Amino acid sequence: MEMKDIIKNLAESQWDEMVAIRRHLHAHPELSFEEEQTAAYIAEKLTEYGIPHTTNVGGHGIVALIEGNKPSTKTIALRADIDALPIEEKNEVGYCSVNKGVMHACGHDVHTTSLLGAAKILFHIRDRFHGTIKLIFQPAEEKLPGGASIMIKEGVLKNPEVEYIYGQHVLPQLETGKVAFRSGLAMASCDELFITVKGKGGHGAVPHLAVDPILIASHIVIALQQIVSRNTNPIMPSVLSIGKFIANGATNIIPEEVKMEGTFRTFDETWRAQAKEHITRICQSVAESMGGSCEVRIDHGYPFLKNDESLTNQAFALAQEYLGEENVEEMPTRMTAEDFSYYSQEIPACFYRLGTGNTARGITSPIHTPTFDVDENCLKTGAGLMAWIAYRQMV
Repeated sequence: MEMKDIIKNLAESQWDEMVAIRRHLHAHPELSFEEEQTAAYIAEKLTEYGIPHTTNVGGHGIVALIEGNKPSTKTIALRADIDALPIEEKNEVGYCSVNKGVMHACGHDVHTTSLLGAAKILFHIRDRFHGTIKLIFQPAEEKLPGGASIMIKEGVLKNPEVEYIYGQHVLPQLETGKVAFRSGLAMASCDELFITVKGKGGHGAVPHLAVDPILIASHIVIALQQIVSRNTNPIMPSVLSIGKFIANGATNIIPEEVKMEGTFRTFDETWRAQAKEHITRICQSVAESMGGSCEVRIDHGYPFLKNDESLTNQAFALAQEYLGEENVEEMPTRMTAEDFSYYSQEIPACFYRLGTGNTARGITSPIHTPTFDVDENCLKTGAGLMAWIAYRQMV
């Protein structure tokens, strides 16, 4: 039997177990930097599989090693993130989150389960490949500064030194059984904006005696849009969005201040730095010109994610071998962000998309929504393809 078929059979045979793992993780989500029980569960499974591992790396991170039975100094890494989001789940399923206000709405339960499944497969066939496969179960992807940056600082890509790394992410818009790749620039950088506009409060009936921070903030929101429309090179994708606007007045009260929060995203580090200077200058100058003041804090977030072209093209071809050409697609560039980007800044990396949707069954809700769910058949693809790619790179 060909190794491809062996891996497929192993993925199929452990599907029930993977479903149980995924449902346990889904029912017991934990927020970024709080993944203590999640990590303990992962460690328990790795111990059960006989795979040596180290805990408490970069917080609640876990690093496991699978040594091939043939001598080699080559090491590659497979990564999954393990944290959840502050969302109240609205799905009516038996594995619904039991932790109020916390939900695996970004599919990290699928990522973790797939990596555990791939680990079990690779450990089973370790006599068929050489070198070392490092498994990275990473905490805190959803919250700055990102668990990836912390684990890198603690040496996750060293001892043994990793040559390249793979990761995957759910995509509910893509049907289960399919995957998608993007070579080169794939995901944007992401900075978080915190803007406080200060004026002078007063009675809504006598606005001339106040300095209206709502009016000032409204002008700032509009003025900020010129950064993308008139300061960005038209061929450079950029997004500036204000997603939170709090003006705690009343029907007849002009408040003292307005607080706004938003995001800026792009694909070029030089322009990224310039844009942040523009943001600060515009906010402050607009506020001052209207008699108020403005405080701007910009939290430097994740860098842009660049998939190594050679590595990604190889993975694309291997996915076609494993799944069939009709089930492997090309992804457009996305303005979403991921802390996997930190790995891609250090070593050649490939981050691809795993189809989890099932239109016929109504499994279509986007990530980061309270009704997000997956067709659990995706676990066969998630575990099997990751194991196949790793195996083929190590023979």
